[in-house]
Amino acid sequence: MDIAMIIEIFGYIGSALVVVSMLMSSIVKLRVVNTIGSIVSGTYALIVGALPLVLMNACLIVINVYNLIKLLKTKQIYDLVEGNTDDALVKYFLERYTNDIKACFPGFEKEDACGKKAYVVCCDGNPAGVLVGDEKEGEINILIDYSTPAYRDCSVGTFLYSKLQVKKIKKLVYTQDKTVMHVSYMNKMGFVQEKDAYVKRFN
Repeated sequence: MDIAMIIEIFGYIGSALVVVSMLMSSIVKLRVVNTIGSIVSGTYALIVGALPLVLMNACLIVINVYNLIKLLKTKQIYDLVEGNTDDALVKYFLERYTNDIKACFPGFEKEDACGKKAYVVCCDGNPAGVLVGDEKEGEINILIDYSTPAYRDCSVGTFLYSKLQVKKIKKLVYTQDKTVMHVSYMNKMGFVQEKDAYVKRFN
């Protein structure tokens, strides 16, 4: 493979990263991937002498870095609303995100959630996540543990689990249908697989 081909491939990689970044629901991930793509694309443009593209990518890098700094400096303020699935807020949340919840939890049916315990996490007053399940003697058998697309950086779960410990919850158990995305989340949040269940214990 000659140098010209390698440089061409390098340019395609940069373009692909920029396009992929636009498909991301997380603003932080979008900015990070877009910045990497712009660096690669800008380097390619510099090598081939396409100065207008160099300028455009340089501007994108500056804009992305500026916005990333703003995002990381902005502290998200979470609140926890405790109730059950008969509450209006929980009903609205489950209805509003029905399709996405089904994508994350294929076996979930709203009818199964009737009368269950619910913890809704809000960010600046906006619902960001919900945990629904059976709670008994310090243990929650989770039906769903869902975060909206804009809050899938584990911050909702980190806040929720810290509050559950304060409420004397000792153990979380998930035995429902599993998706690759949710298993990845549970692994990040410290769940341990025990036979067919994923379990998180609080010390």
